[in-house]
Amino acid sequence: MAPSEVADAAAGGSASILLDALPHPIIMIDGAGHVTDANSAAQDFFQASIAVLRRQPIAHFVPFGSPLLSLIEQVRTRGAAVNEYRVDVGTPRNGSDRIVDIYASPVPEKPDSVVILLQEKTMAEKIDRQLTHRGAARSVTGLAAMLAHEIKNPLSGIRGAAQLLESSVDDDDRALTRLICDETDRIVKLVDRMEVFSDERPVERAPVNIHVVLEHVKRLAQSGFARNIRIIEEYDPSLPAVYANRDQLVQVFLNLVKNAAEAIGNDDNGEILLSTAFKPGIRLSVPGSTNRVTLPLEFIVRDNGPGVPADMLPHLFDPFVTTKTNGSGLGLALVAKIIGDHGGVIECDSQQNRTTFRVLMPAFPGDAPADKDN
Repeated sequence: MAPSEVADAAAGGSASILLDALPHPIIMIDGAGHVTDANSAAQDFFQASIAVLRRQPIAHFVPFGSPLLSLIEQVRTRGAAVNEYRVDVGTPRNGSDRIVDIYASPVPEKPDSVVILLQEKTMAEKIDRQLTHRGAARSVTGLAAMLAHEIKNPLSGIRGAAQLLESSVDDDDRALTRLICDETDRIVKLVDRMEVFSDERPVERAPVNIHVVLEHVKRLAQSGFARNIRIIEEYDPSLPAVYANRDQLVQVFLNLVKNAAEAIGNDDNGEILLSTAFKPGIRLSVPGSTNRVTLPLEFIVRDNGPGVPADMLPHLFDPFVTTKTNGSGLGLALVAKIIGDHGGVIECDSQQNRTTFRVLMPAFPGDAPADKDN
């Protein structure tokens, strides 16, 4: 091999290493519309290896009629770079609602070839939504404190009066006084649940083994509401401890698994996936602090139920929003509050037969491992 060829090969190897190190998906499309090259982030994004990507045209990996396809043609026609923002390239293969900014540029050395960089907007939107969830939870905090004082006291008087009437009315009217007592008790229970939101004490946290928490939740689920549902585990055994309150984590994941089981219902093919993973590249800034917070721990609860209605998805963590006939709409709001109090992020992606709740949380900052019983 000539010295120039050696230099070119070395340069090509360095370029490949550099592209694979970038967190954003980058692909090259030839004149026939096929993928000729893709970095590691692109293979992860499209859930396909480079060999699979090369076998199909790019149209196979994006939604039908995607703006990405017309953008490629614009670059070829104009011979210049073209950008487009907030494009949904989500498919059943790579998940729904994959909103990206697209940067496309021609390749002078290869006529009709186009290089495309995708910058996913999902994380930024997750952060915005999480702040919205926290604001909603704070609004419920004030409401809960007011309700506890202004409603529970008169309710006790109403219930007492109904009990006195019960002893002096005939059997036909006694059913009505019993109804008053039952409905009063139901309102008191609802107010009690809302009082949880008014607890502003700092969360007591320690290193927690998330797999022990998930195993505990799994046992509770399989002995009760999810006894007929298959629960699949995909855990990263090398995962570091999560910096959290164990009891509150149990509450969070028990709520998520219970929601998944109720969504599946009596489907004999119902499945719930519990998975854990380490994502070291996720960092964000939080209000009131100059430090950037790292959220490398990803915990997922996924079910194959019918999915969440699209119009309800953006408001799923708001108080009093529910898909259940008799639901209070406070369960997921409380989950969002707990995760927010831990400095984490929770998000839901949903499509037919695939609803995913993804929780991102900080790892324990110290060196001590989590207790196996925690």
